Amino acid sequence: MPASRRHHRTLAVIVNCLGVLAAVPGLPGPAPEAAAAPAHPAAVGTAPAAPSGMPAAPPAVPTSSPPPLRAAPSPVTVAVAPAGTPAPGYRINIRNTGDTPVDTTVRQELPPGSSATTVTAGGRASRPAGATTAGEVTWQLKLPAHSTTTLHTALSAPAGRPVTAPACAYGTDGTRPYDCGTATWQAAAVPVAKVSAAPAWRRPPVLLAALAALLVVTGGVLWWWLRRRRSGGPARPGTPTTAGGAGDPAGHGAVYPRPAMPAPGGRRRTPSVWLVVPVSAAVLAGVVGAGAWTATQRVAAIDTAKKQPTSGAWQGQSVTGGLGEPLRESAFEFTVYRVACAPGPTTGTAGTTGSAGPTGTPGPAGTAGAPGTTGAAGGRQCQATVGVRNLTPEEQTWHGQLQRAYLPGGNWVSTDEDATRLANLGRDVFAQPVAAGTRVVLPLVFSTGSTPPRQLELRSGVFSAGVRVDVP
Repeated sequence: MPASRRHHRTLAVIVNCLGVLAAVPGLPGPAPEAAAAPAHPAAVGTAPAAPSGMPAAPPAVPTSSPPPLRAAPSPVTVAVAPAGTPAPGYRINIRNTGDTPVDTTVRQELPPGSSATTVTAGGRASRPAGATTAGEVTWQLKLPAHSTTTLHTALSAPAGRPVTAPACAYGTDGTRPYDCGTATWQAAAVPVAKVSAAPAWRRPPVLLAALAALLVVTGGVLWWWLRRRRSGGPARPGTPTTAGGAGDPAGHGAVYPRPAMPAPGGRRRTPSVWLVVPVSAAVLAGVVGAGAWTATQRVAAIDTAKKQPTSGAWQGQSVTGGLGEPLRESAFEFTVYRVACAPGPTTGTAGTTGSAGPTGTPGPAGTAGAPGTTGAAGGRQCQATVGVRNLTPEEQTWHGQLQRAYLPGGNWVSTDEDATRLANLGRDVFAQPVAAGTRVVLPLVFSTGSTPPRQLELRSGVFSAGVRVDVP
């Protein structure tokens, strides 16, 4: 190799080495954490350390659904049973299962048109100010530990119909219910004489059919008699006869018999118009009368008092009842024990309002009021004590916007969720599903403005027909 090329290669190697040596001081040194870290690998199951200068990843938070809504352990239970008396009467058993005495307020709702005639254990019948019910009987009790207190009431009500009177035990605040019970008093069954069916000759369809048959037979006989009468009489000329000889009555000795003449063709006779028209009218009247009577009986047998048909898009049928009556829909059994209204705050969050839809179907979506404004929510608040029983084997979620109070003008308001949460001691009862096969008793608050509601509509889901409870 020539000497010049060896010199160039040597110079290039020296320059490269100098460049590497100059770049070494600029390289970053090892991090203190990395220098202090042990040389052996990390244990299985531990996350590697984050590089220097990078934020540590947050720990993983397991996602879980809210626990189902169950009845809180209550030291007080209520059981109501009807009394076997000629007048409406009830027996209310209040039991304290706790280890300490409990102060409670027991309220029994009186149905419309009734009044209390007998009240035991120091109860007092009254009509609270602003109450929407006919009245109530109230007891202030101090229940000893592990004791049962029995209360008795008797009512005067119109005879001949069932009377339902629910009762609830409340805490010291008078709003949070411990438990509720209901019972329906039925009048003693009176033996009724067996009513035999009316004889056949007194039934309208049979009478109409007999009249029509009589007219038909009469018309047929009359027509046959007229035809018979017209076909009788003396023989007409040309009737084939054989003339006998003169003076011979037997006809012997006739020489030239008279030839027979053909009878003239007779005209075909038809029934008289005066006969056909009355018979046809009688038959038509009988058929129409029998059909109308049958249709009337079938329509009268349809029971429309409790159930109302709904469209095919809804699950089940809308059921209507009163206070204290258990009403079942697709998933829940609702029982409204009490509805009490009182003046509400002057300002607040108005509940969702809207117009009423047809029976068994929700109305169109309403408009929610703005916070801090005075509206329908500020005039009056009505608290309904409602029992909810999940009849399905699965958890069921329900929503406050689907629970509505219908006003006399036809509009409705949804549940005031803020006031309902306050009445339930800060617990949001709509944020948790109702556990399968359980029953809870809780207050629902509706901000109805200046007028009390005339009906409550409760439903478990969007497509459920729901139930309607008339508020007296």
